[in-house]
Amino acid sequence: MERENQFIGQSGAFLDAVERTSRAAPMRRPVLVIGERGTGKELIAERLHRLSTRWDEPLVTMNCAALPETLIEAELFGHEAGAFTGATKQRAGRFEEADKGTLFLDELGTLSMGAQERLLRAVEYGEVTRIGSSRPMRVDVRIVAATNEDLPAKAERGEFRADLLDRLSFEVITLPPLRVREGDIGVLADYFGRRMGAELGWEAWPGFAEHVAKDLEEHPWPGNVRELRNVVERAVYRWDDWDTPIGHVQFDPFDSPWKPISPTTPKKEPAQQSAQLAAQVAPDLDQVEDLKAAVDQHERTILEHALGKHRWNQRQTAKALGLSYDQLRHAIKKHGLMEE
Repeated sequence: MERENQFIGQSGAFLDAVERTSRAAPMRRPVLVIGERGTGKELIAERLHRLSTRWDEPLVTMNCAALPETLIEAELFGHEAGAFTGATKQRAGRFEEADKGTLFLDELGTLSMGAQERLLRAVEYGEVTRIGSSRPMRVDVRIVAATNEDLPAKAERGEFRADLLDRLSFEVITLPPLRVREGDIGVLADYFGRRMGAELGWEAWPGFAEHVAKDLEEHPWPGNVRELRNVVERAVYRWDDWDTPIGHVQFDPFDSPWKPISPTTPKKEPAQQSAQLAAQVAPDLDQVEDLKAAVDQHERTILEHALGKHRWNQRQTAKALGLSYDQLRHAIKKHGLMEE
């Protein structure tokens, strides 16, 4: 596979999904891939194709959510000239393009009921009919579909055809979200970081500071691997010194004191912002047995975050925290941060 499409991970949940993919690849039957955004559904589809007997035939991808409902059927099944307004010439659909190969239908849950009905016939009989034609064509296509929705629940509500779901779910591969892939966050972060460092021409890879590695592990990663890659690559490209561990990551690239304020979102006062930061880094109060140690750790965490955010510019950090330069220097020395 190409460099961009490697599988990186060591957790049991992740390796189980990859192993199931490898076992299903040689089969001619449909496969349904389920997972949150950014979990690698398209990579799984590519693996299913590359490890099958169809590896040298076309792999055709269609994002069902990227097209208006009126065009989806024409994209899937093609159309004859004059079949509808704007159809000035004949066009083959994705099924014809994928003949002898694999058709990957991403965001399957967004298909209209009409498109689902025609897709059902194509899956059941291996036949497609262009819009505006009465002559069906035989196609040999292996279907891989992906979604981040609960299709059985949609079928129960009548929002998705149950008979189509039955035919597409010969094998269902559910990808684990990054937050449950134990041990994989550090491995992936190191991989993406080294790759970005090489792209920037760094002579060495400094790794991540201890507090940054901890922040990466504790982040919930709603965008999964795609989000992690963006966060790591952004942190590396903003860090100028390859001799020192990367000391700051920004999880939300839109976070800025100058970002536009939504009319429905009241502006936070400094006291509210401080309380919000305190809530983010506060320890579990039920676990506190040593008050002084807990307060010191809380203070240290705030200092690490602020110093990393301001790239260890101590005057900017002191201003951001409402301290004098001497007070900040004293706090840095107190917690031994300069030695680290």
